Order: sequence, then C-alpha cells, then structure tokens
Amino acid sequence: MSSAVANLLGILDLEPLEVNLFRGQSPKVGWQRVFGGQVIGQALVASSRTVEGRQPHSLHGYFMLPGDPKVPIIYEVDRIRDGRSFTTRRVVAIQHGQAIFSMSASYQVEEQGFEHQAPMPEVPGPDELPSEDDVKAELLQKMPEPMRTYFERERPIEIRPVEMRRYMSQDPGAPTFHVWIRATGRLPDDPAVHQAVLAYASDMTLLDTSLIPHGRTVFDPTIQAASLDHALWFHRPFRADEWLLYAQDTPSASGARGFSRGLIFRQDGTLVASVAQEGLIRDRRG
Repeated sequence: MSSAVANLLGILDLEPLEVNLFRGQSPKVGWQRVFGGQVIGQALVASSRTVEGRQPHSLHGYFMLPGDPKVPIIYEVDRIRDGRSFTTRRVVAIQHGQAIFSMSASYQVEEQGFEHQAPMPEVPGPDELPSEDDVKAELLQKMPEPMRTYFERERPIEIRPVEMRRYMSQDPGAPTFHVWIRATGRLPDDPAVHQAVLAYASDMTLLDTSLIPHGRTVFDPTIQAASLDHALWFHRPFRADEWLLYAQDTPSASGARGFSRGLIFRQDGTLVASVAQEGLIRDRRG
C-alpha cells in the first residue's frame, strides 16, 4: 500500500468522541484550506458509523465555509429516522464553533427491482493512456506551474485524463471531460471504505469541468474556484482501487457558478454512481 493511500485511510478513520460525535484530521500538506472531497468522505464515514445493515444510496452536501487544515473537524450526526426500508442521517462538520459543511445521507435495505442504466461512453481505456509516470516524464515541463506541482505530489488517487491536452491549451473545448480514477494501492474489502474513497475522489475534477468551454482550469491563478454543493448517488457495488471511468459534463455556467454532472462506470461498463455539483468559478480579472 502506498503511503498516500495509507494516509488517506487514516484521514477517513474518524476518532469517536461520544455517541454521534466524531473527530477528523486533515493531511499536513500545506493546503490553505481543507479539500472538499475530504470533508465529504469524512462526513459519510461519520454518518455510516451510526447505521447498521444498510448501505448508503445518496448524499447531498453544502459547503458553507472553507475548512482550516490546521485544526480537527468535529462531525455531529443527527439520527433523523430509522424506517423499515430507509434510514436518514444529517451530519454537520464544525470548526472554530461554526458549521463549515452539512450533509444529508440516506441508506436502504438491499432490495431487488427494475434495472436499467446509461451506456458507458466509448473512450480509450486506462491502459491506452499515459500513466502518471509517463505524464511526469513527457508533459510535466509543459504544464503551468500549479498543474505541475499537483502532479509532482504523491497522491492517493491516480487520475488518467482522456483529454489531457486541455491542460496544455487555453482554447475552449467541448463541455465534457473523461478521467479514469482509482486508489493507488489496495484497499480493505469493507464496502464502506470504498464508498468513502469514491466520495473523496468525486470532488477532484468535477468543478474543473465547468471551465472547459471557456478554455480555463482551476489551476489558473485568475480563477477563484470552490465547491458550493455536492450530491452523490450510489447505484451498484464497486471497488475504488480498480479503474473507474468518471464521465463528466457541464450543462451550465452563470452567475459566477458552474454546474457539472458525472457518471461513474466500472471497466465492464456497469454504472456504479452518479454525481452533481455546483461550484464557484469566479474570474478574478473582472
């Protein structure tokens, strides 16, 4: 297991403080604010630890304040309802006495029913794309400084963008983005771990997609970018340490906000999750 994955699992392993109360830490990597995916993943872990025998099928979260990576985050879980088929939880993440994030999550008993899904886009597979080592060797020096710093750091999630060239150009592109993602090391078999890791990863590239039609990226220092809300639906079982295709699109940008959606597929074409997010994409130049 890579040290980055071990650190991620440590971050997602919350400390229980009291009934319905948990404490999470942030990695010491010099970030100015807590990564949104970390808060989503930790909130899901806190919520799931108050539920037995049911799997999450959806979560909806709102970011209120930037998280401070220097201090712990307290997660308070409200057990809204335990029904015959569904369980509902509400989680509030607190720092410095203020709520920085809130999330509702729903869990369901396992049931059989109707089945259909959207088809997986036809794109090159992960083995047909440059690995991160290839990217570092061939493209790193051509990247803008913020992008280069991002790829130089050891990370728990490997990302292989299908449209990597968008980072080398400022030309507007089609409003779609496809990336293959997986944890960089083997994860425990517990489904809750894979759900939390996918929740973490689901925030990594989605907001950036909303800038593609404008030829910009979140690595552009003239862009102020921040997640505002995030929704995730789990459809079918998956492993977050196996390749997953994150097929993203952006139907709208307006009012300094970008809206993006994503479908997440296993390599065999099975749709395992759906994501939607609105975020701040403010142009600092005007």
